Amino acid sequence: MQTIWGIDLGGTKIEGVVLSSPSPDAVIIRKRIDTEAHKGYEHIAGRIVELVRALEAETGFKAPSIGIGTPGTVEPSNGLMKNCNTTCLNDMPLQSDLANTLGIPVFIANDANCFALAEATMGIVPDVVPDYQCVFGVIMGTGVGGGVVIKGKDGQSFVLNGTQGIGGEWGHNELEPNGYDCYCGKKGCVEQVLSGPALQRYYAQISGQELKMKDIVARHYAGTDPFASQTIDRMLEHFGKAVSVLMNILDPDAIVLGGGVGNIDLLYTEGLERAKKYIFNSGRVETKILRPKLGDSAGVFGAAMLSI
Repeated sequence: MQTIWGIDLGGTKIEGVVLSSPSPDAVIIRKRIDTEAHKGYEHIAGRIVELVRALEAETGFKAPSIGIGTPGTVEPSNGLMKNCNTTCLNDMPLQSDLANTLGIPVFIANDANCFALAEATMGIVPDVVPDYQCVFGVIMGTGVGGGVVIKGKDGQSFVLNGTQGIGGEWGHNELEPNGYDCYCGKKGCVEQVLSGPALQRYYAQISGQELKMKDIVARHYAGTDPFASQTIDRMLEHFGKAVSVLMNILDPDAIVLGGGVGNIDLLYTEGLERAKKYIFNSGRVETKILRPKLGDSAGVFGAAMLSI
């Protein structure tokens, strides 16, 4: 049997999956272990190897190749990791180290790319736009990220990594001039406007009160808190402006919204309406904004699809 293997490397957990075919219903085994990231790069790499060996032992299959979703990406020019929030991975040759140790091809992409690939190939997109050419996957949660998936002429879908390995890095484009400082060195990035912590920070700034995002949304719906409504209105306006850039550049068939902020219903209605003001298409938007189907499984399923 030909098997498909994926690893989702997180800051606290590493999850592995073995599939018998590219389908969420074809899981042979899923297994999680602790990352133990505080012990450093070599330990994390060792934990990935440990998990792969455990999956091989428990299934009786040998991994032919493996895809790995990481909190960063590989710099194409030198093969070193970069942009990882698990900082001990940065500037390290994770891909080649794992390939040498495991003795198999290893494919790496960031978690947003894996999310996009999973939803495009075995998630919501085939249900709604089966003949898609381009899908953009968005993660709006603690941070903001994105991934681009293209379907080739042979029908095979692939992640568009780009020359510098930063394809889809929507979260670090300037959205609000002179806005909040971002860890990337710029100001007013999409992440500093539309992430959960950024929205909560804005609410606290104008109201003098700290609330979780779910409570801000609830107060807006109830109509009892003008500061909550101001926060949500600002979110919708900036969301419309930000996604219009994606539409103008990529003109994707669908944009799939993941992450906690992506659960806010208004993004799929009023947020899309706001985009009409900014899109270069006479105010007409045909791009579908979709809810993800795979939930927390998208990361590890997308990682597995990297290896096909």
